[in-house]
Amino acid sequence: MKLFLTSRRHLPKTVFDPARWERITGGEWWRKAVYVLNRGGRFQDHDKAYDGEKVANRYGTLINLYQEKTAKTRNAMTGKPFPGLATYLPAPLDSLGRPVADPGYDLRLITFREISHTKSRTAADYWLLHLLPENAVILNELDAKRLGLTDGQTVKIVSATNPEGVWDLGNGRKRPIAGKLRVIQGIRPGVVAFSLGHGHWAYGSADVRVDGKVIKGDPRRGKGLHANAAMRVDPVLGNTCLSDLTGGSAVFYDTQVKLVKA
Repeated sequence: MKLFLTSRRHLPKTVFDPARWERITGGEWWRKAVYVLNRGGRFQDHDKAYDGEKVANRYGTLINLYQEKTAKTRNAMTGKPFPGLATYLPAPLDSLGRPVADPGYDLRLITFREISHTKSRTAADYWLLHLLPENAVILNELDAKRLGLTDGQTVKIVSATNPEGVWDLGNGRKRPIAGKLRVIQGIRPGVVAFSLGHGHWAYGSADVRVDGKVIKGDPRRGKGLHANAAMRVDPVLGNTCLSDLTGGSAVFYDTQVKLVKA
């Protein structure tokens, strides 16, 4: 009970009112409700999990271990059929299915979304932007020590196909792929991450001219970084990122990069 109450003491009554909750559940059920909430749900006793050698709670739905539709589809670049069974494939692969390796680039770049932001459009919502004014380059503490980097310093992300570590905006402007480093324990060593939704150079973050009139930008919308331009270009196609060959989606999880002090 102490854990339940103390861990929620910062919440306003509109969100957490233990006296009201206790009245709703009733005195005899209140402690049981807290027990369930503390555990995160109800769980079956371990000795009831199996019925002989089989699981007691069966998954009664079809599972496609073999997908004929996938097996009958061919890679448009090579003419070879895609595997219809679960198969190990090294990653990343180019559009011809060949492994891509970039020696000297010792970190794997991934992306994610903050719970308070979408991929691109919430920088205009200042009540959300106030929660996290800018994102960061997230790195494990072991990697930070190995690279001689410290929490809060500005670093730049570079890759084999973007050794400058810049966005070329195509209008005479370039923007460095740089942001503040956030050193944590909660990311796997060897991986570096950034969240989507920050680092705009348009979307109201910079001045624009419409019919001769200057519309002033708000620099708050441009804080942080967006590092997609550091992602590996397919060496065969030359003008697009690596992709999942079967599904066709962009690969946002396996570009080899390195961090340099900005």
